Amino acid sequence: MKTNIQEGVILIPDFSGFTEFVFNTKLYTGEYIVRELLSTLIDVNGRYFEISEIEGDAILFYRYDKHPSYRNISGILQKMRNAFNKKIKELSMSLSINIDLSLKFIVHYGTFSQYQIGDFRKLYGKTIVEAHQFLKNGLAEQPSYALYSNSFLENSRKQEVDSNKDALRQEEVGEIHYFESIS
Repeated sequence: MKTNIQEGVILIPDFSGFTEFVFNTKLYTGEYIVRELLSTLIDVNGRYFEISEIEGDAILFYRYDKHPSYRNISGILQKMRNAFNKKIKELSMSLSINIDLSLKFIVHYGTFSQYQIGDFRKLYGKTIVEAHQFLKNGLAEQPSYALYSNSFLENSRKQEVDSNKDALRQEEVGEIHYFESIS
């Protein structure tokens, strides 16, 4: 049996406030907004990451990379967040509604495999499960943030940039960077 086990980065952008949004927004309006926001994130990615899955309000991105660049990935996250916020403003104005969604990111690193079922490619492994577990962390004090796991920080070229003074260090998890404090 052939396996495709490699090291790489998992990136999950996820909307904060999604459940309440779905319950309080008309079906066709909500679908349109979510489709526009997810498309914006995919477009800004610029094919740096591959897409494994889109589930509701989250995208499971991955990139095989033994030495990921902290600077490149942080830059992509900032671009995604800016484009997301810009699209929220545009949609809020054009639809005359308040869209109360924000964006959080999980950035994790590890070993995972990929298999195919029909036309679908699925990622598999402990790294994938851990990344999803980080989404439910309860550690963040603000809804808009990026959580960089210890595994990512240890395997990335983080020394390319100075450590973020505003980052919240969680020894058991990694670092949480709040976008409100990042210029």
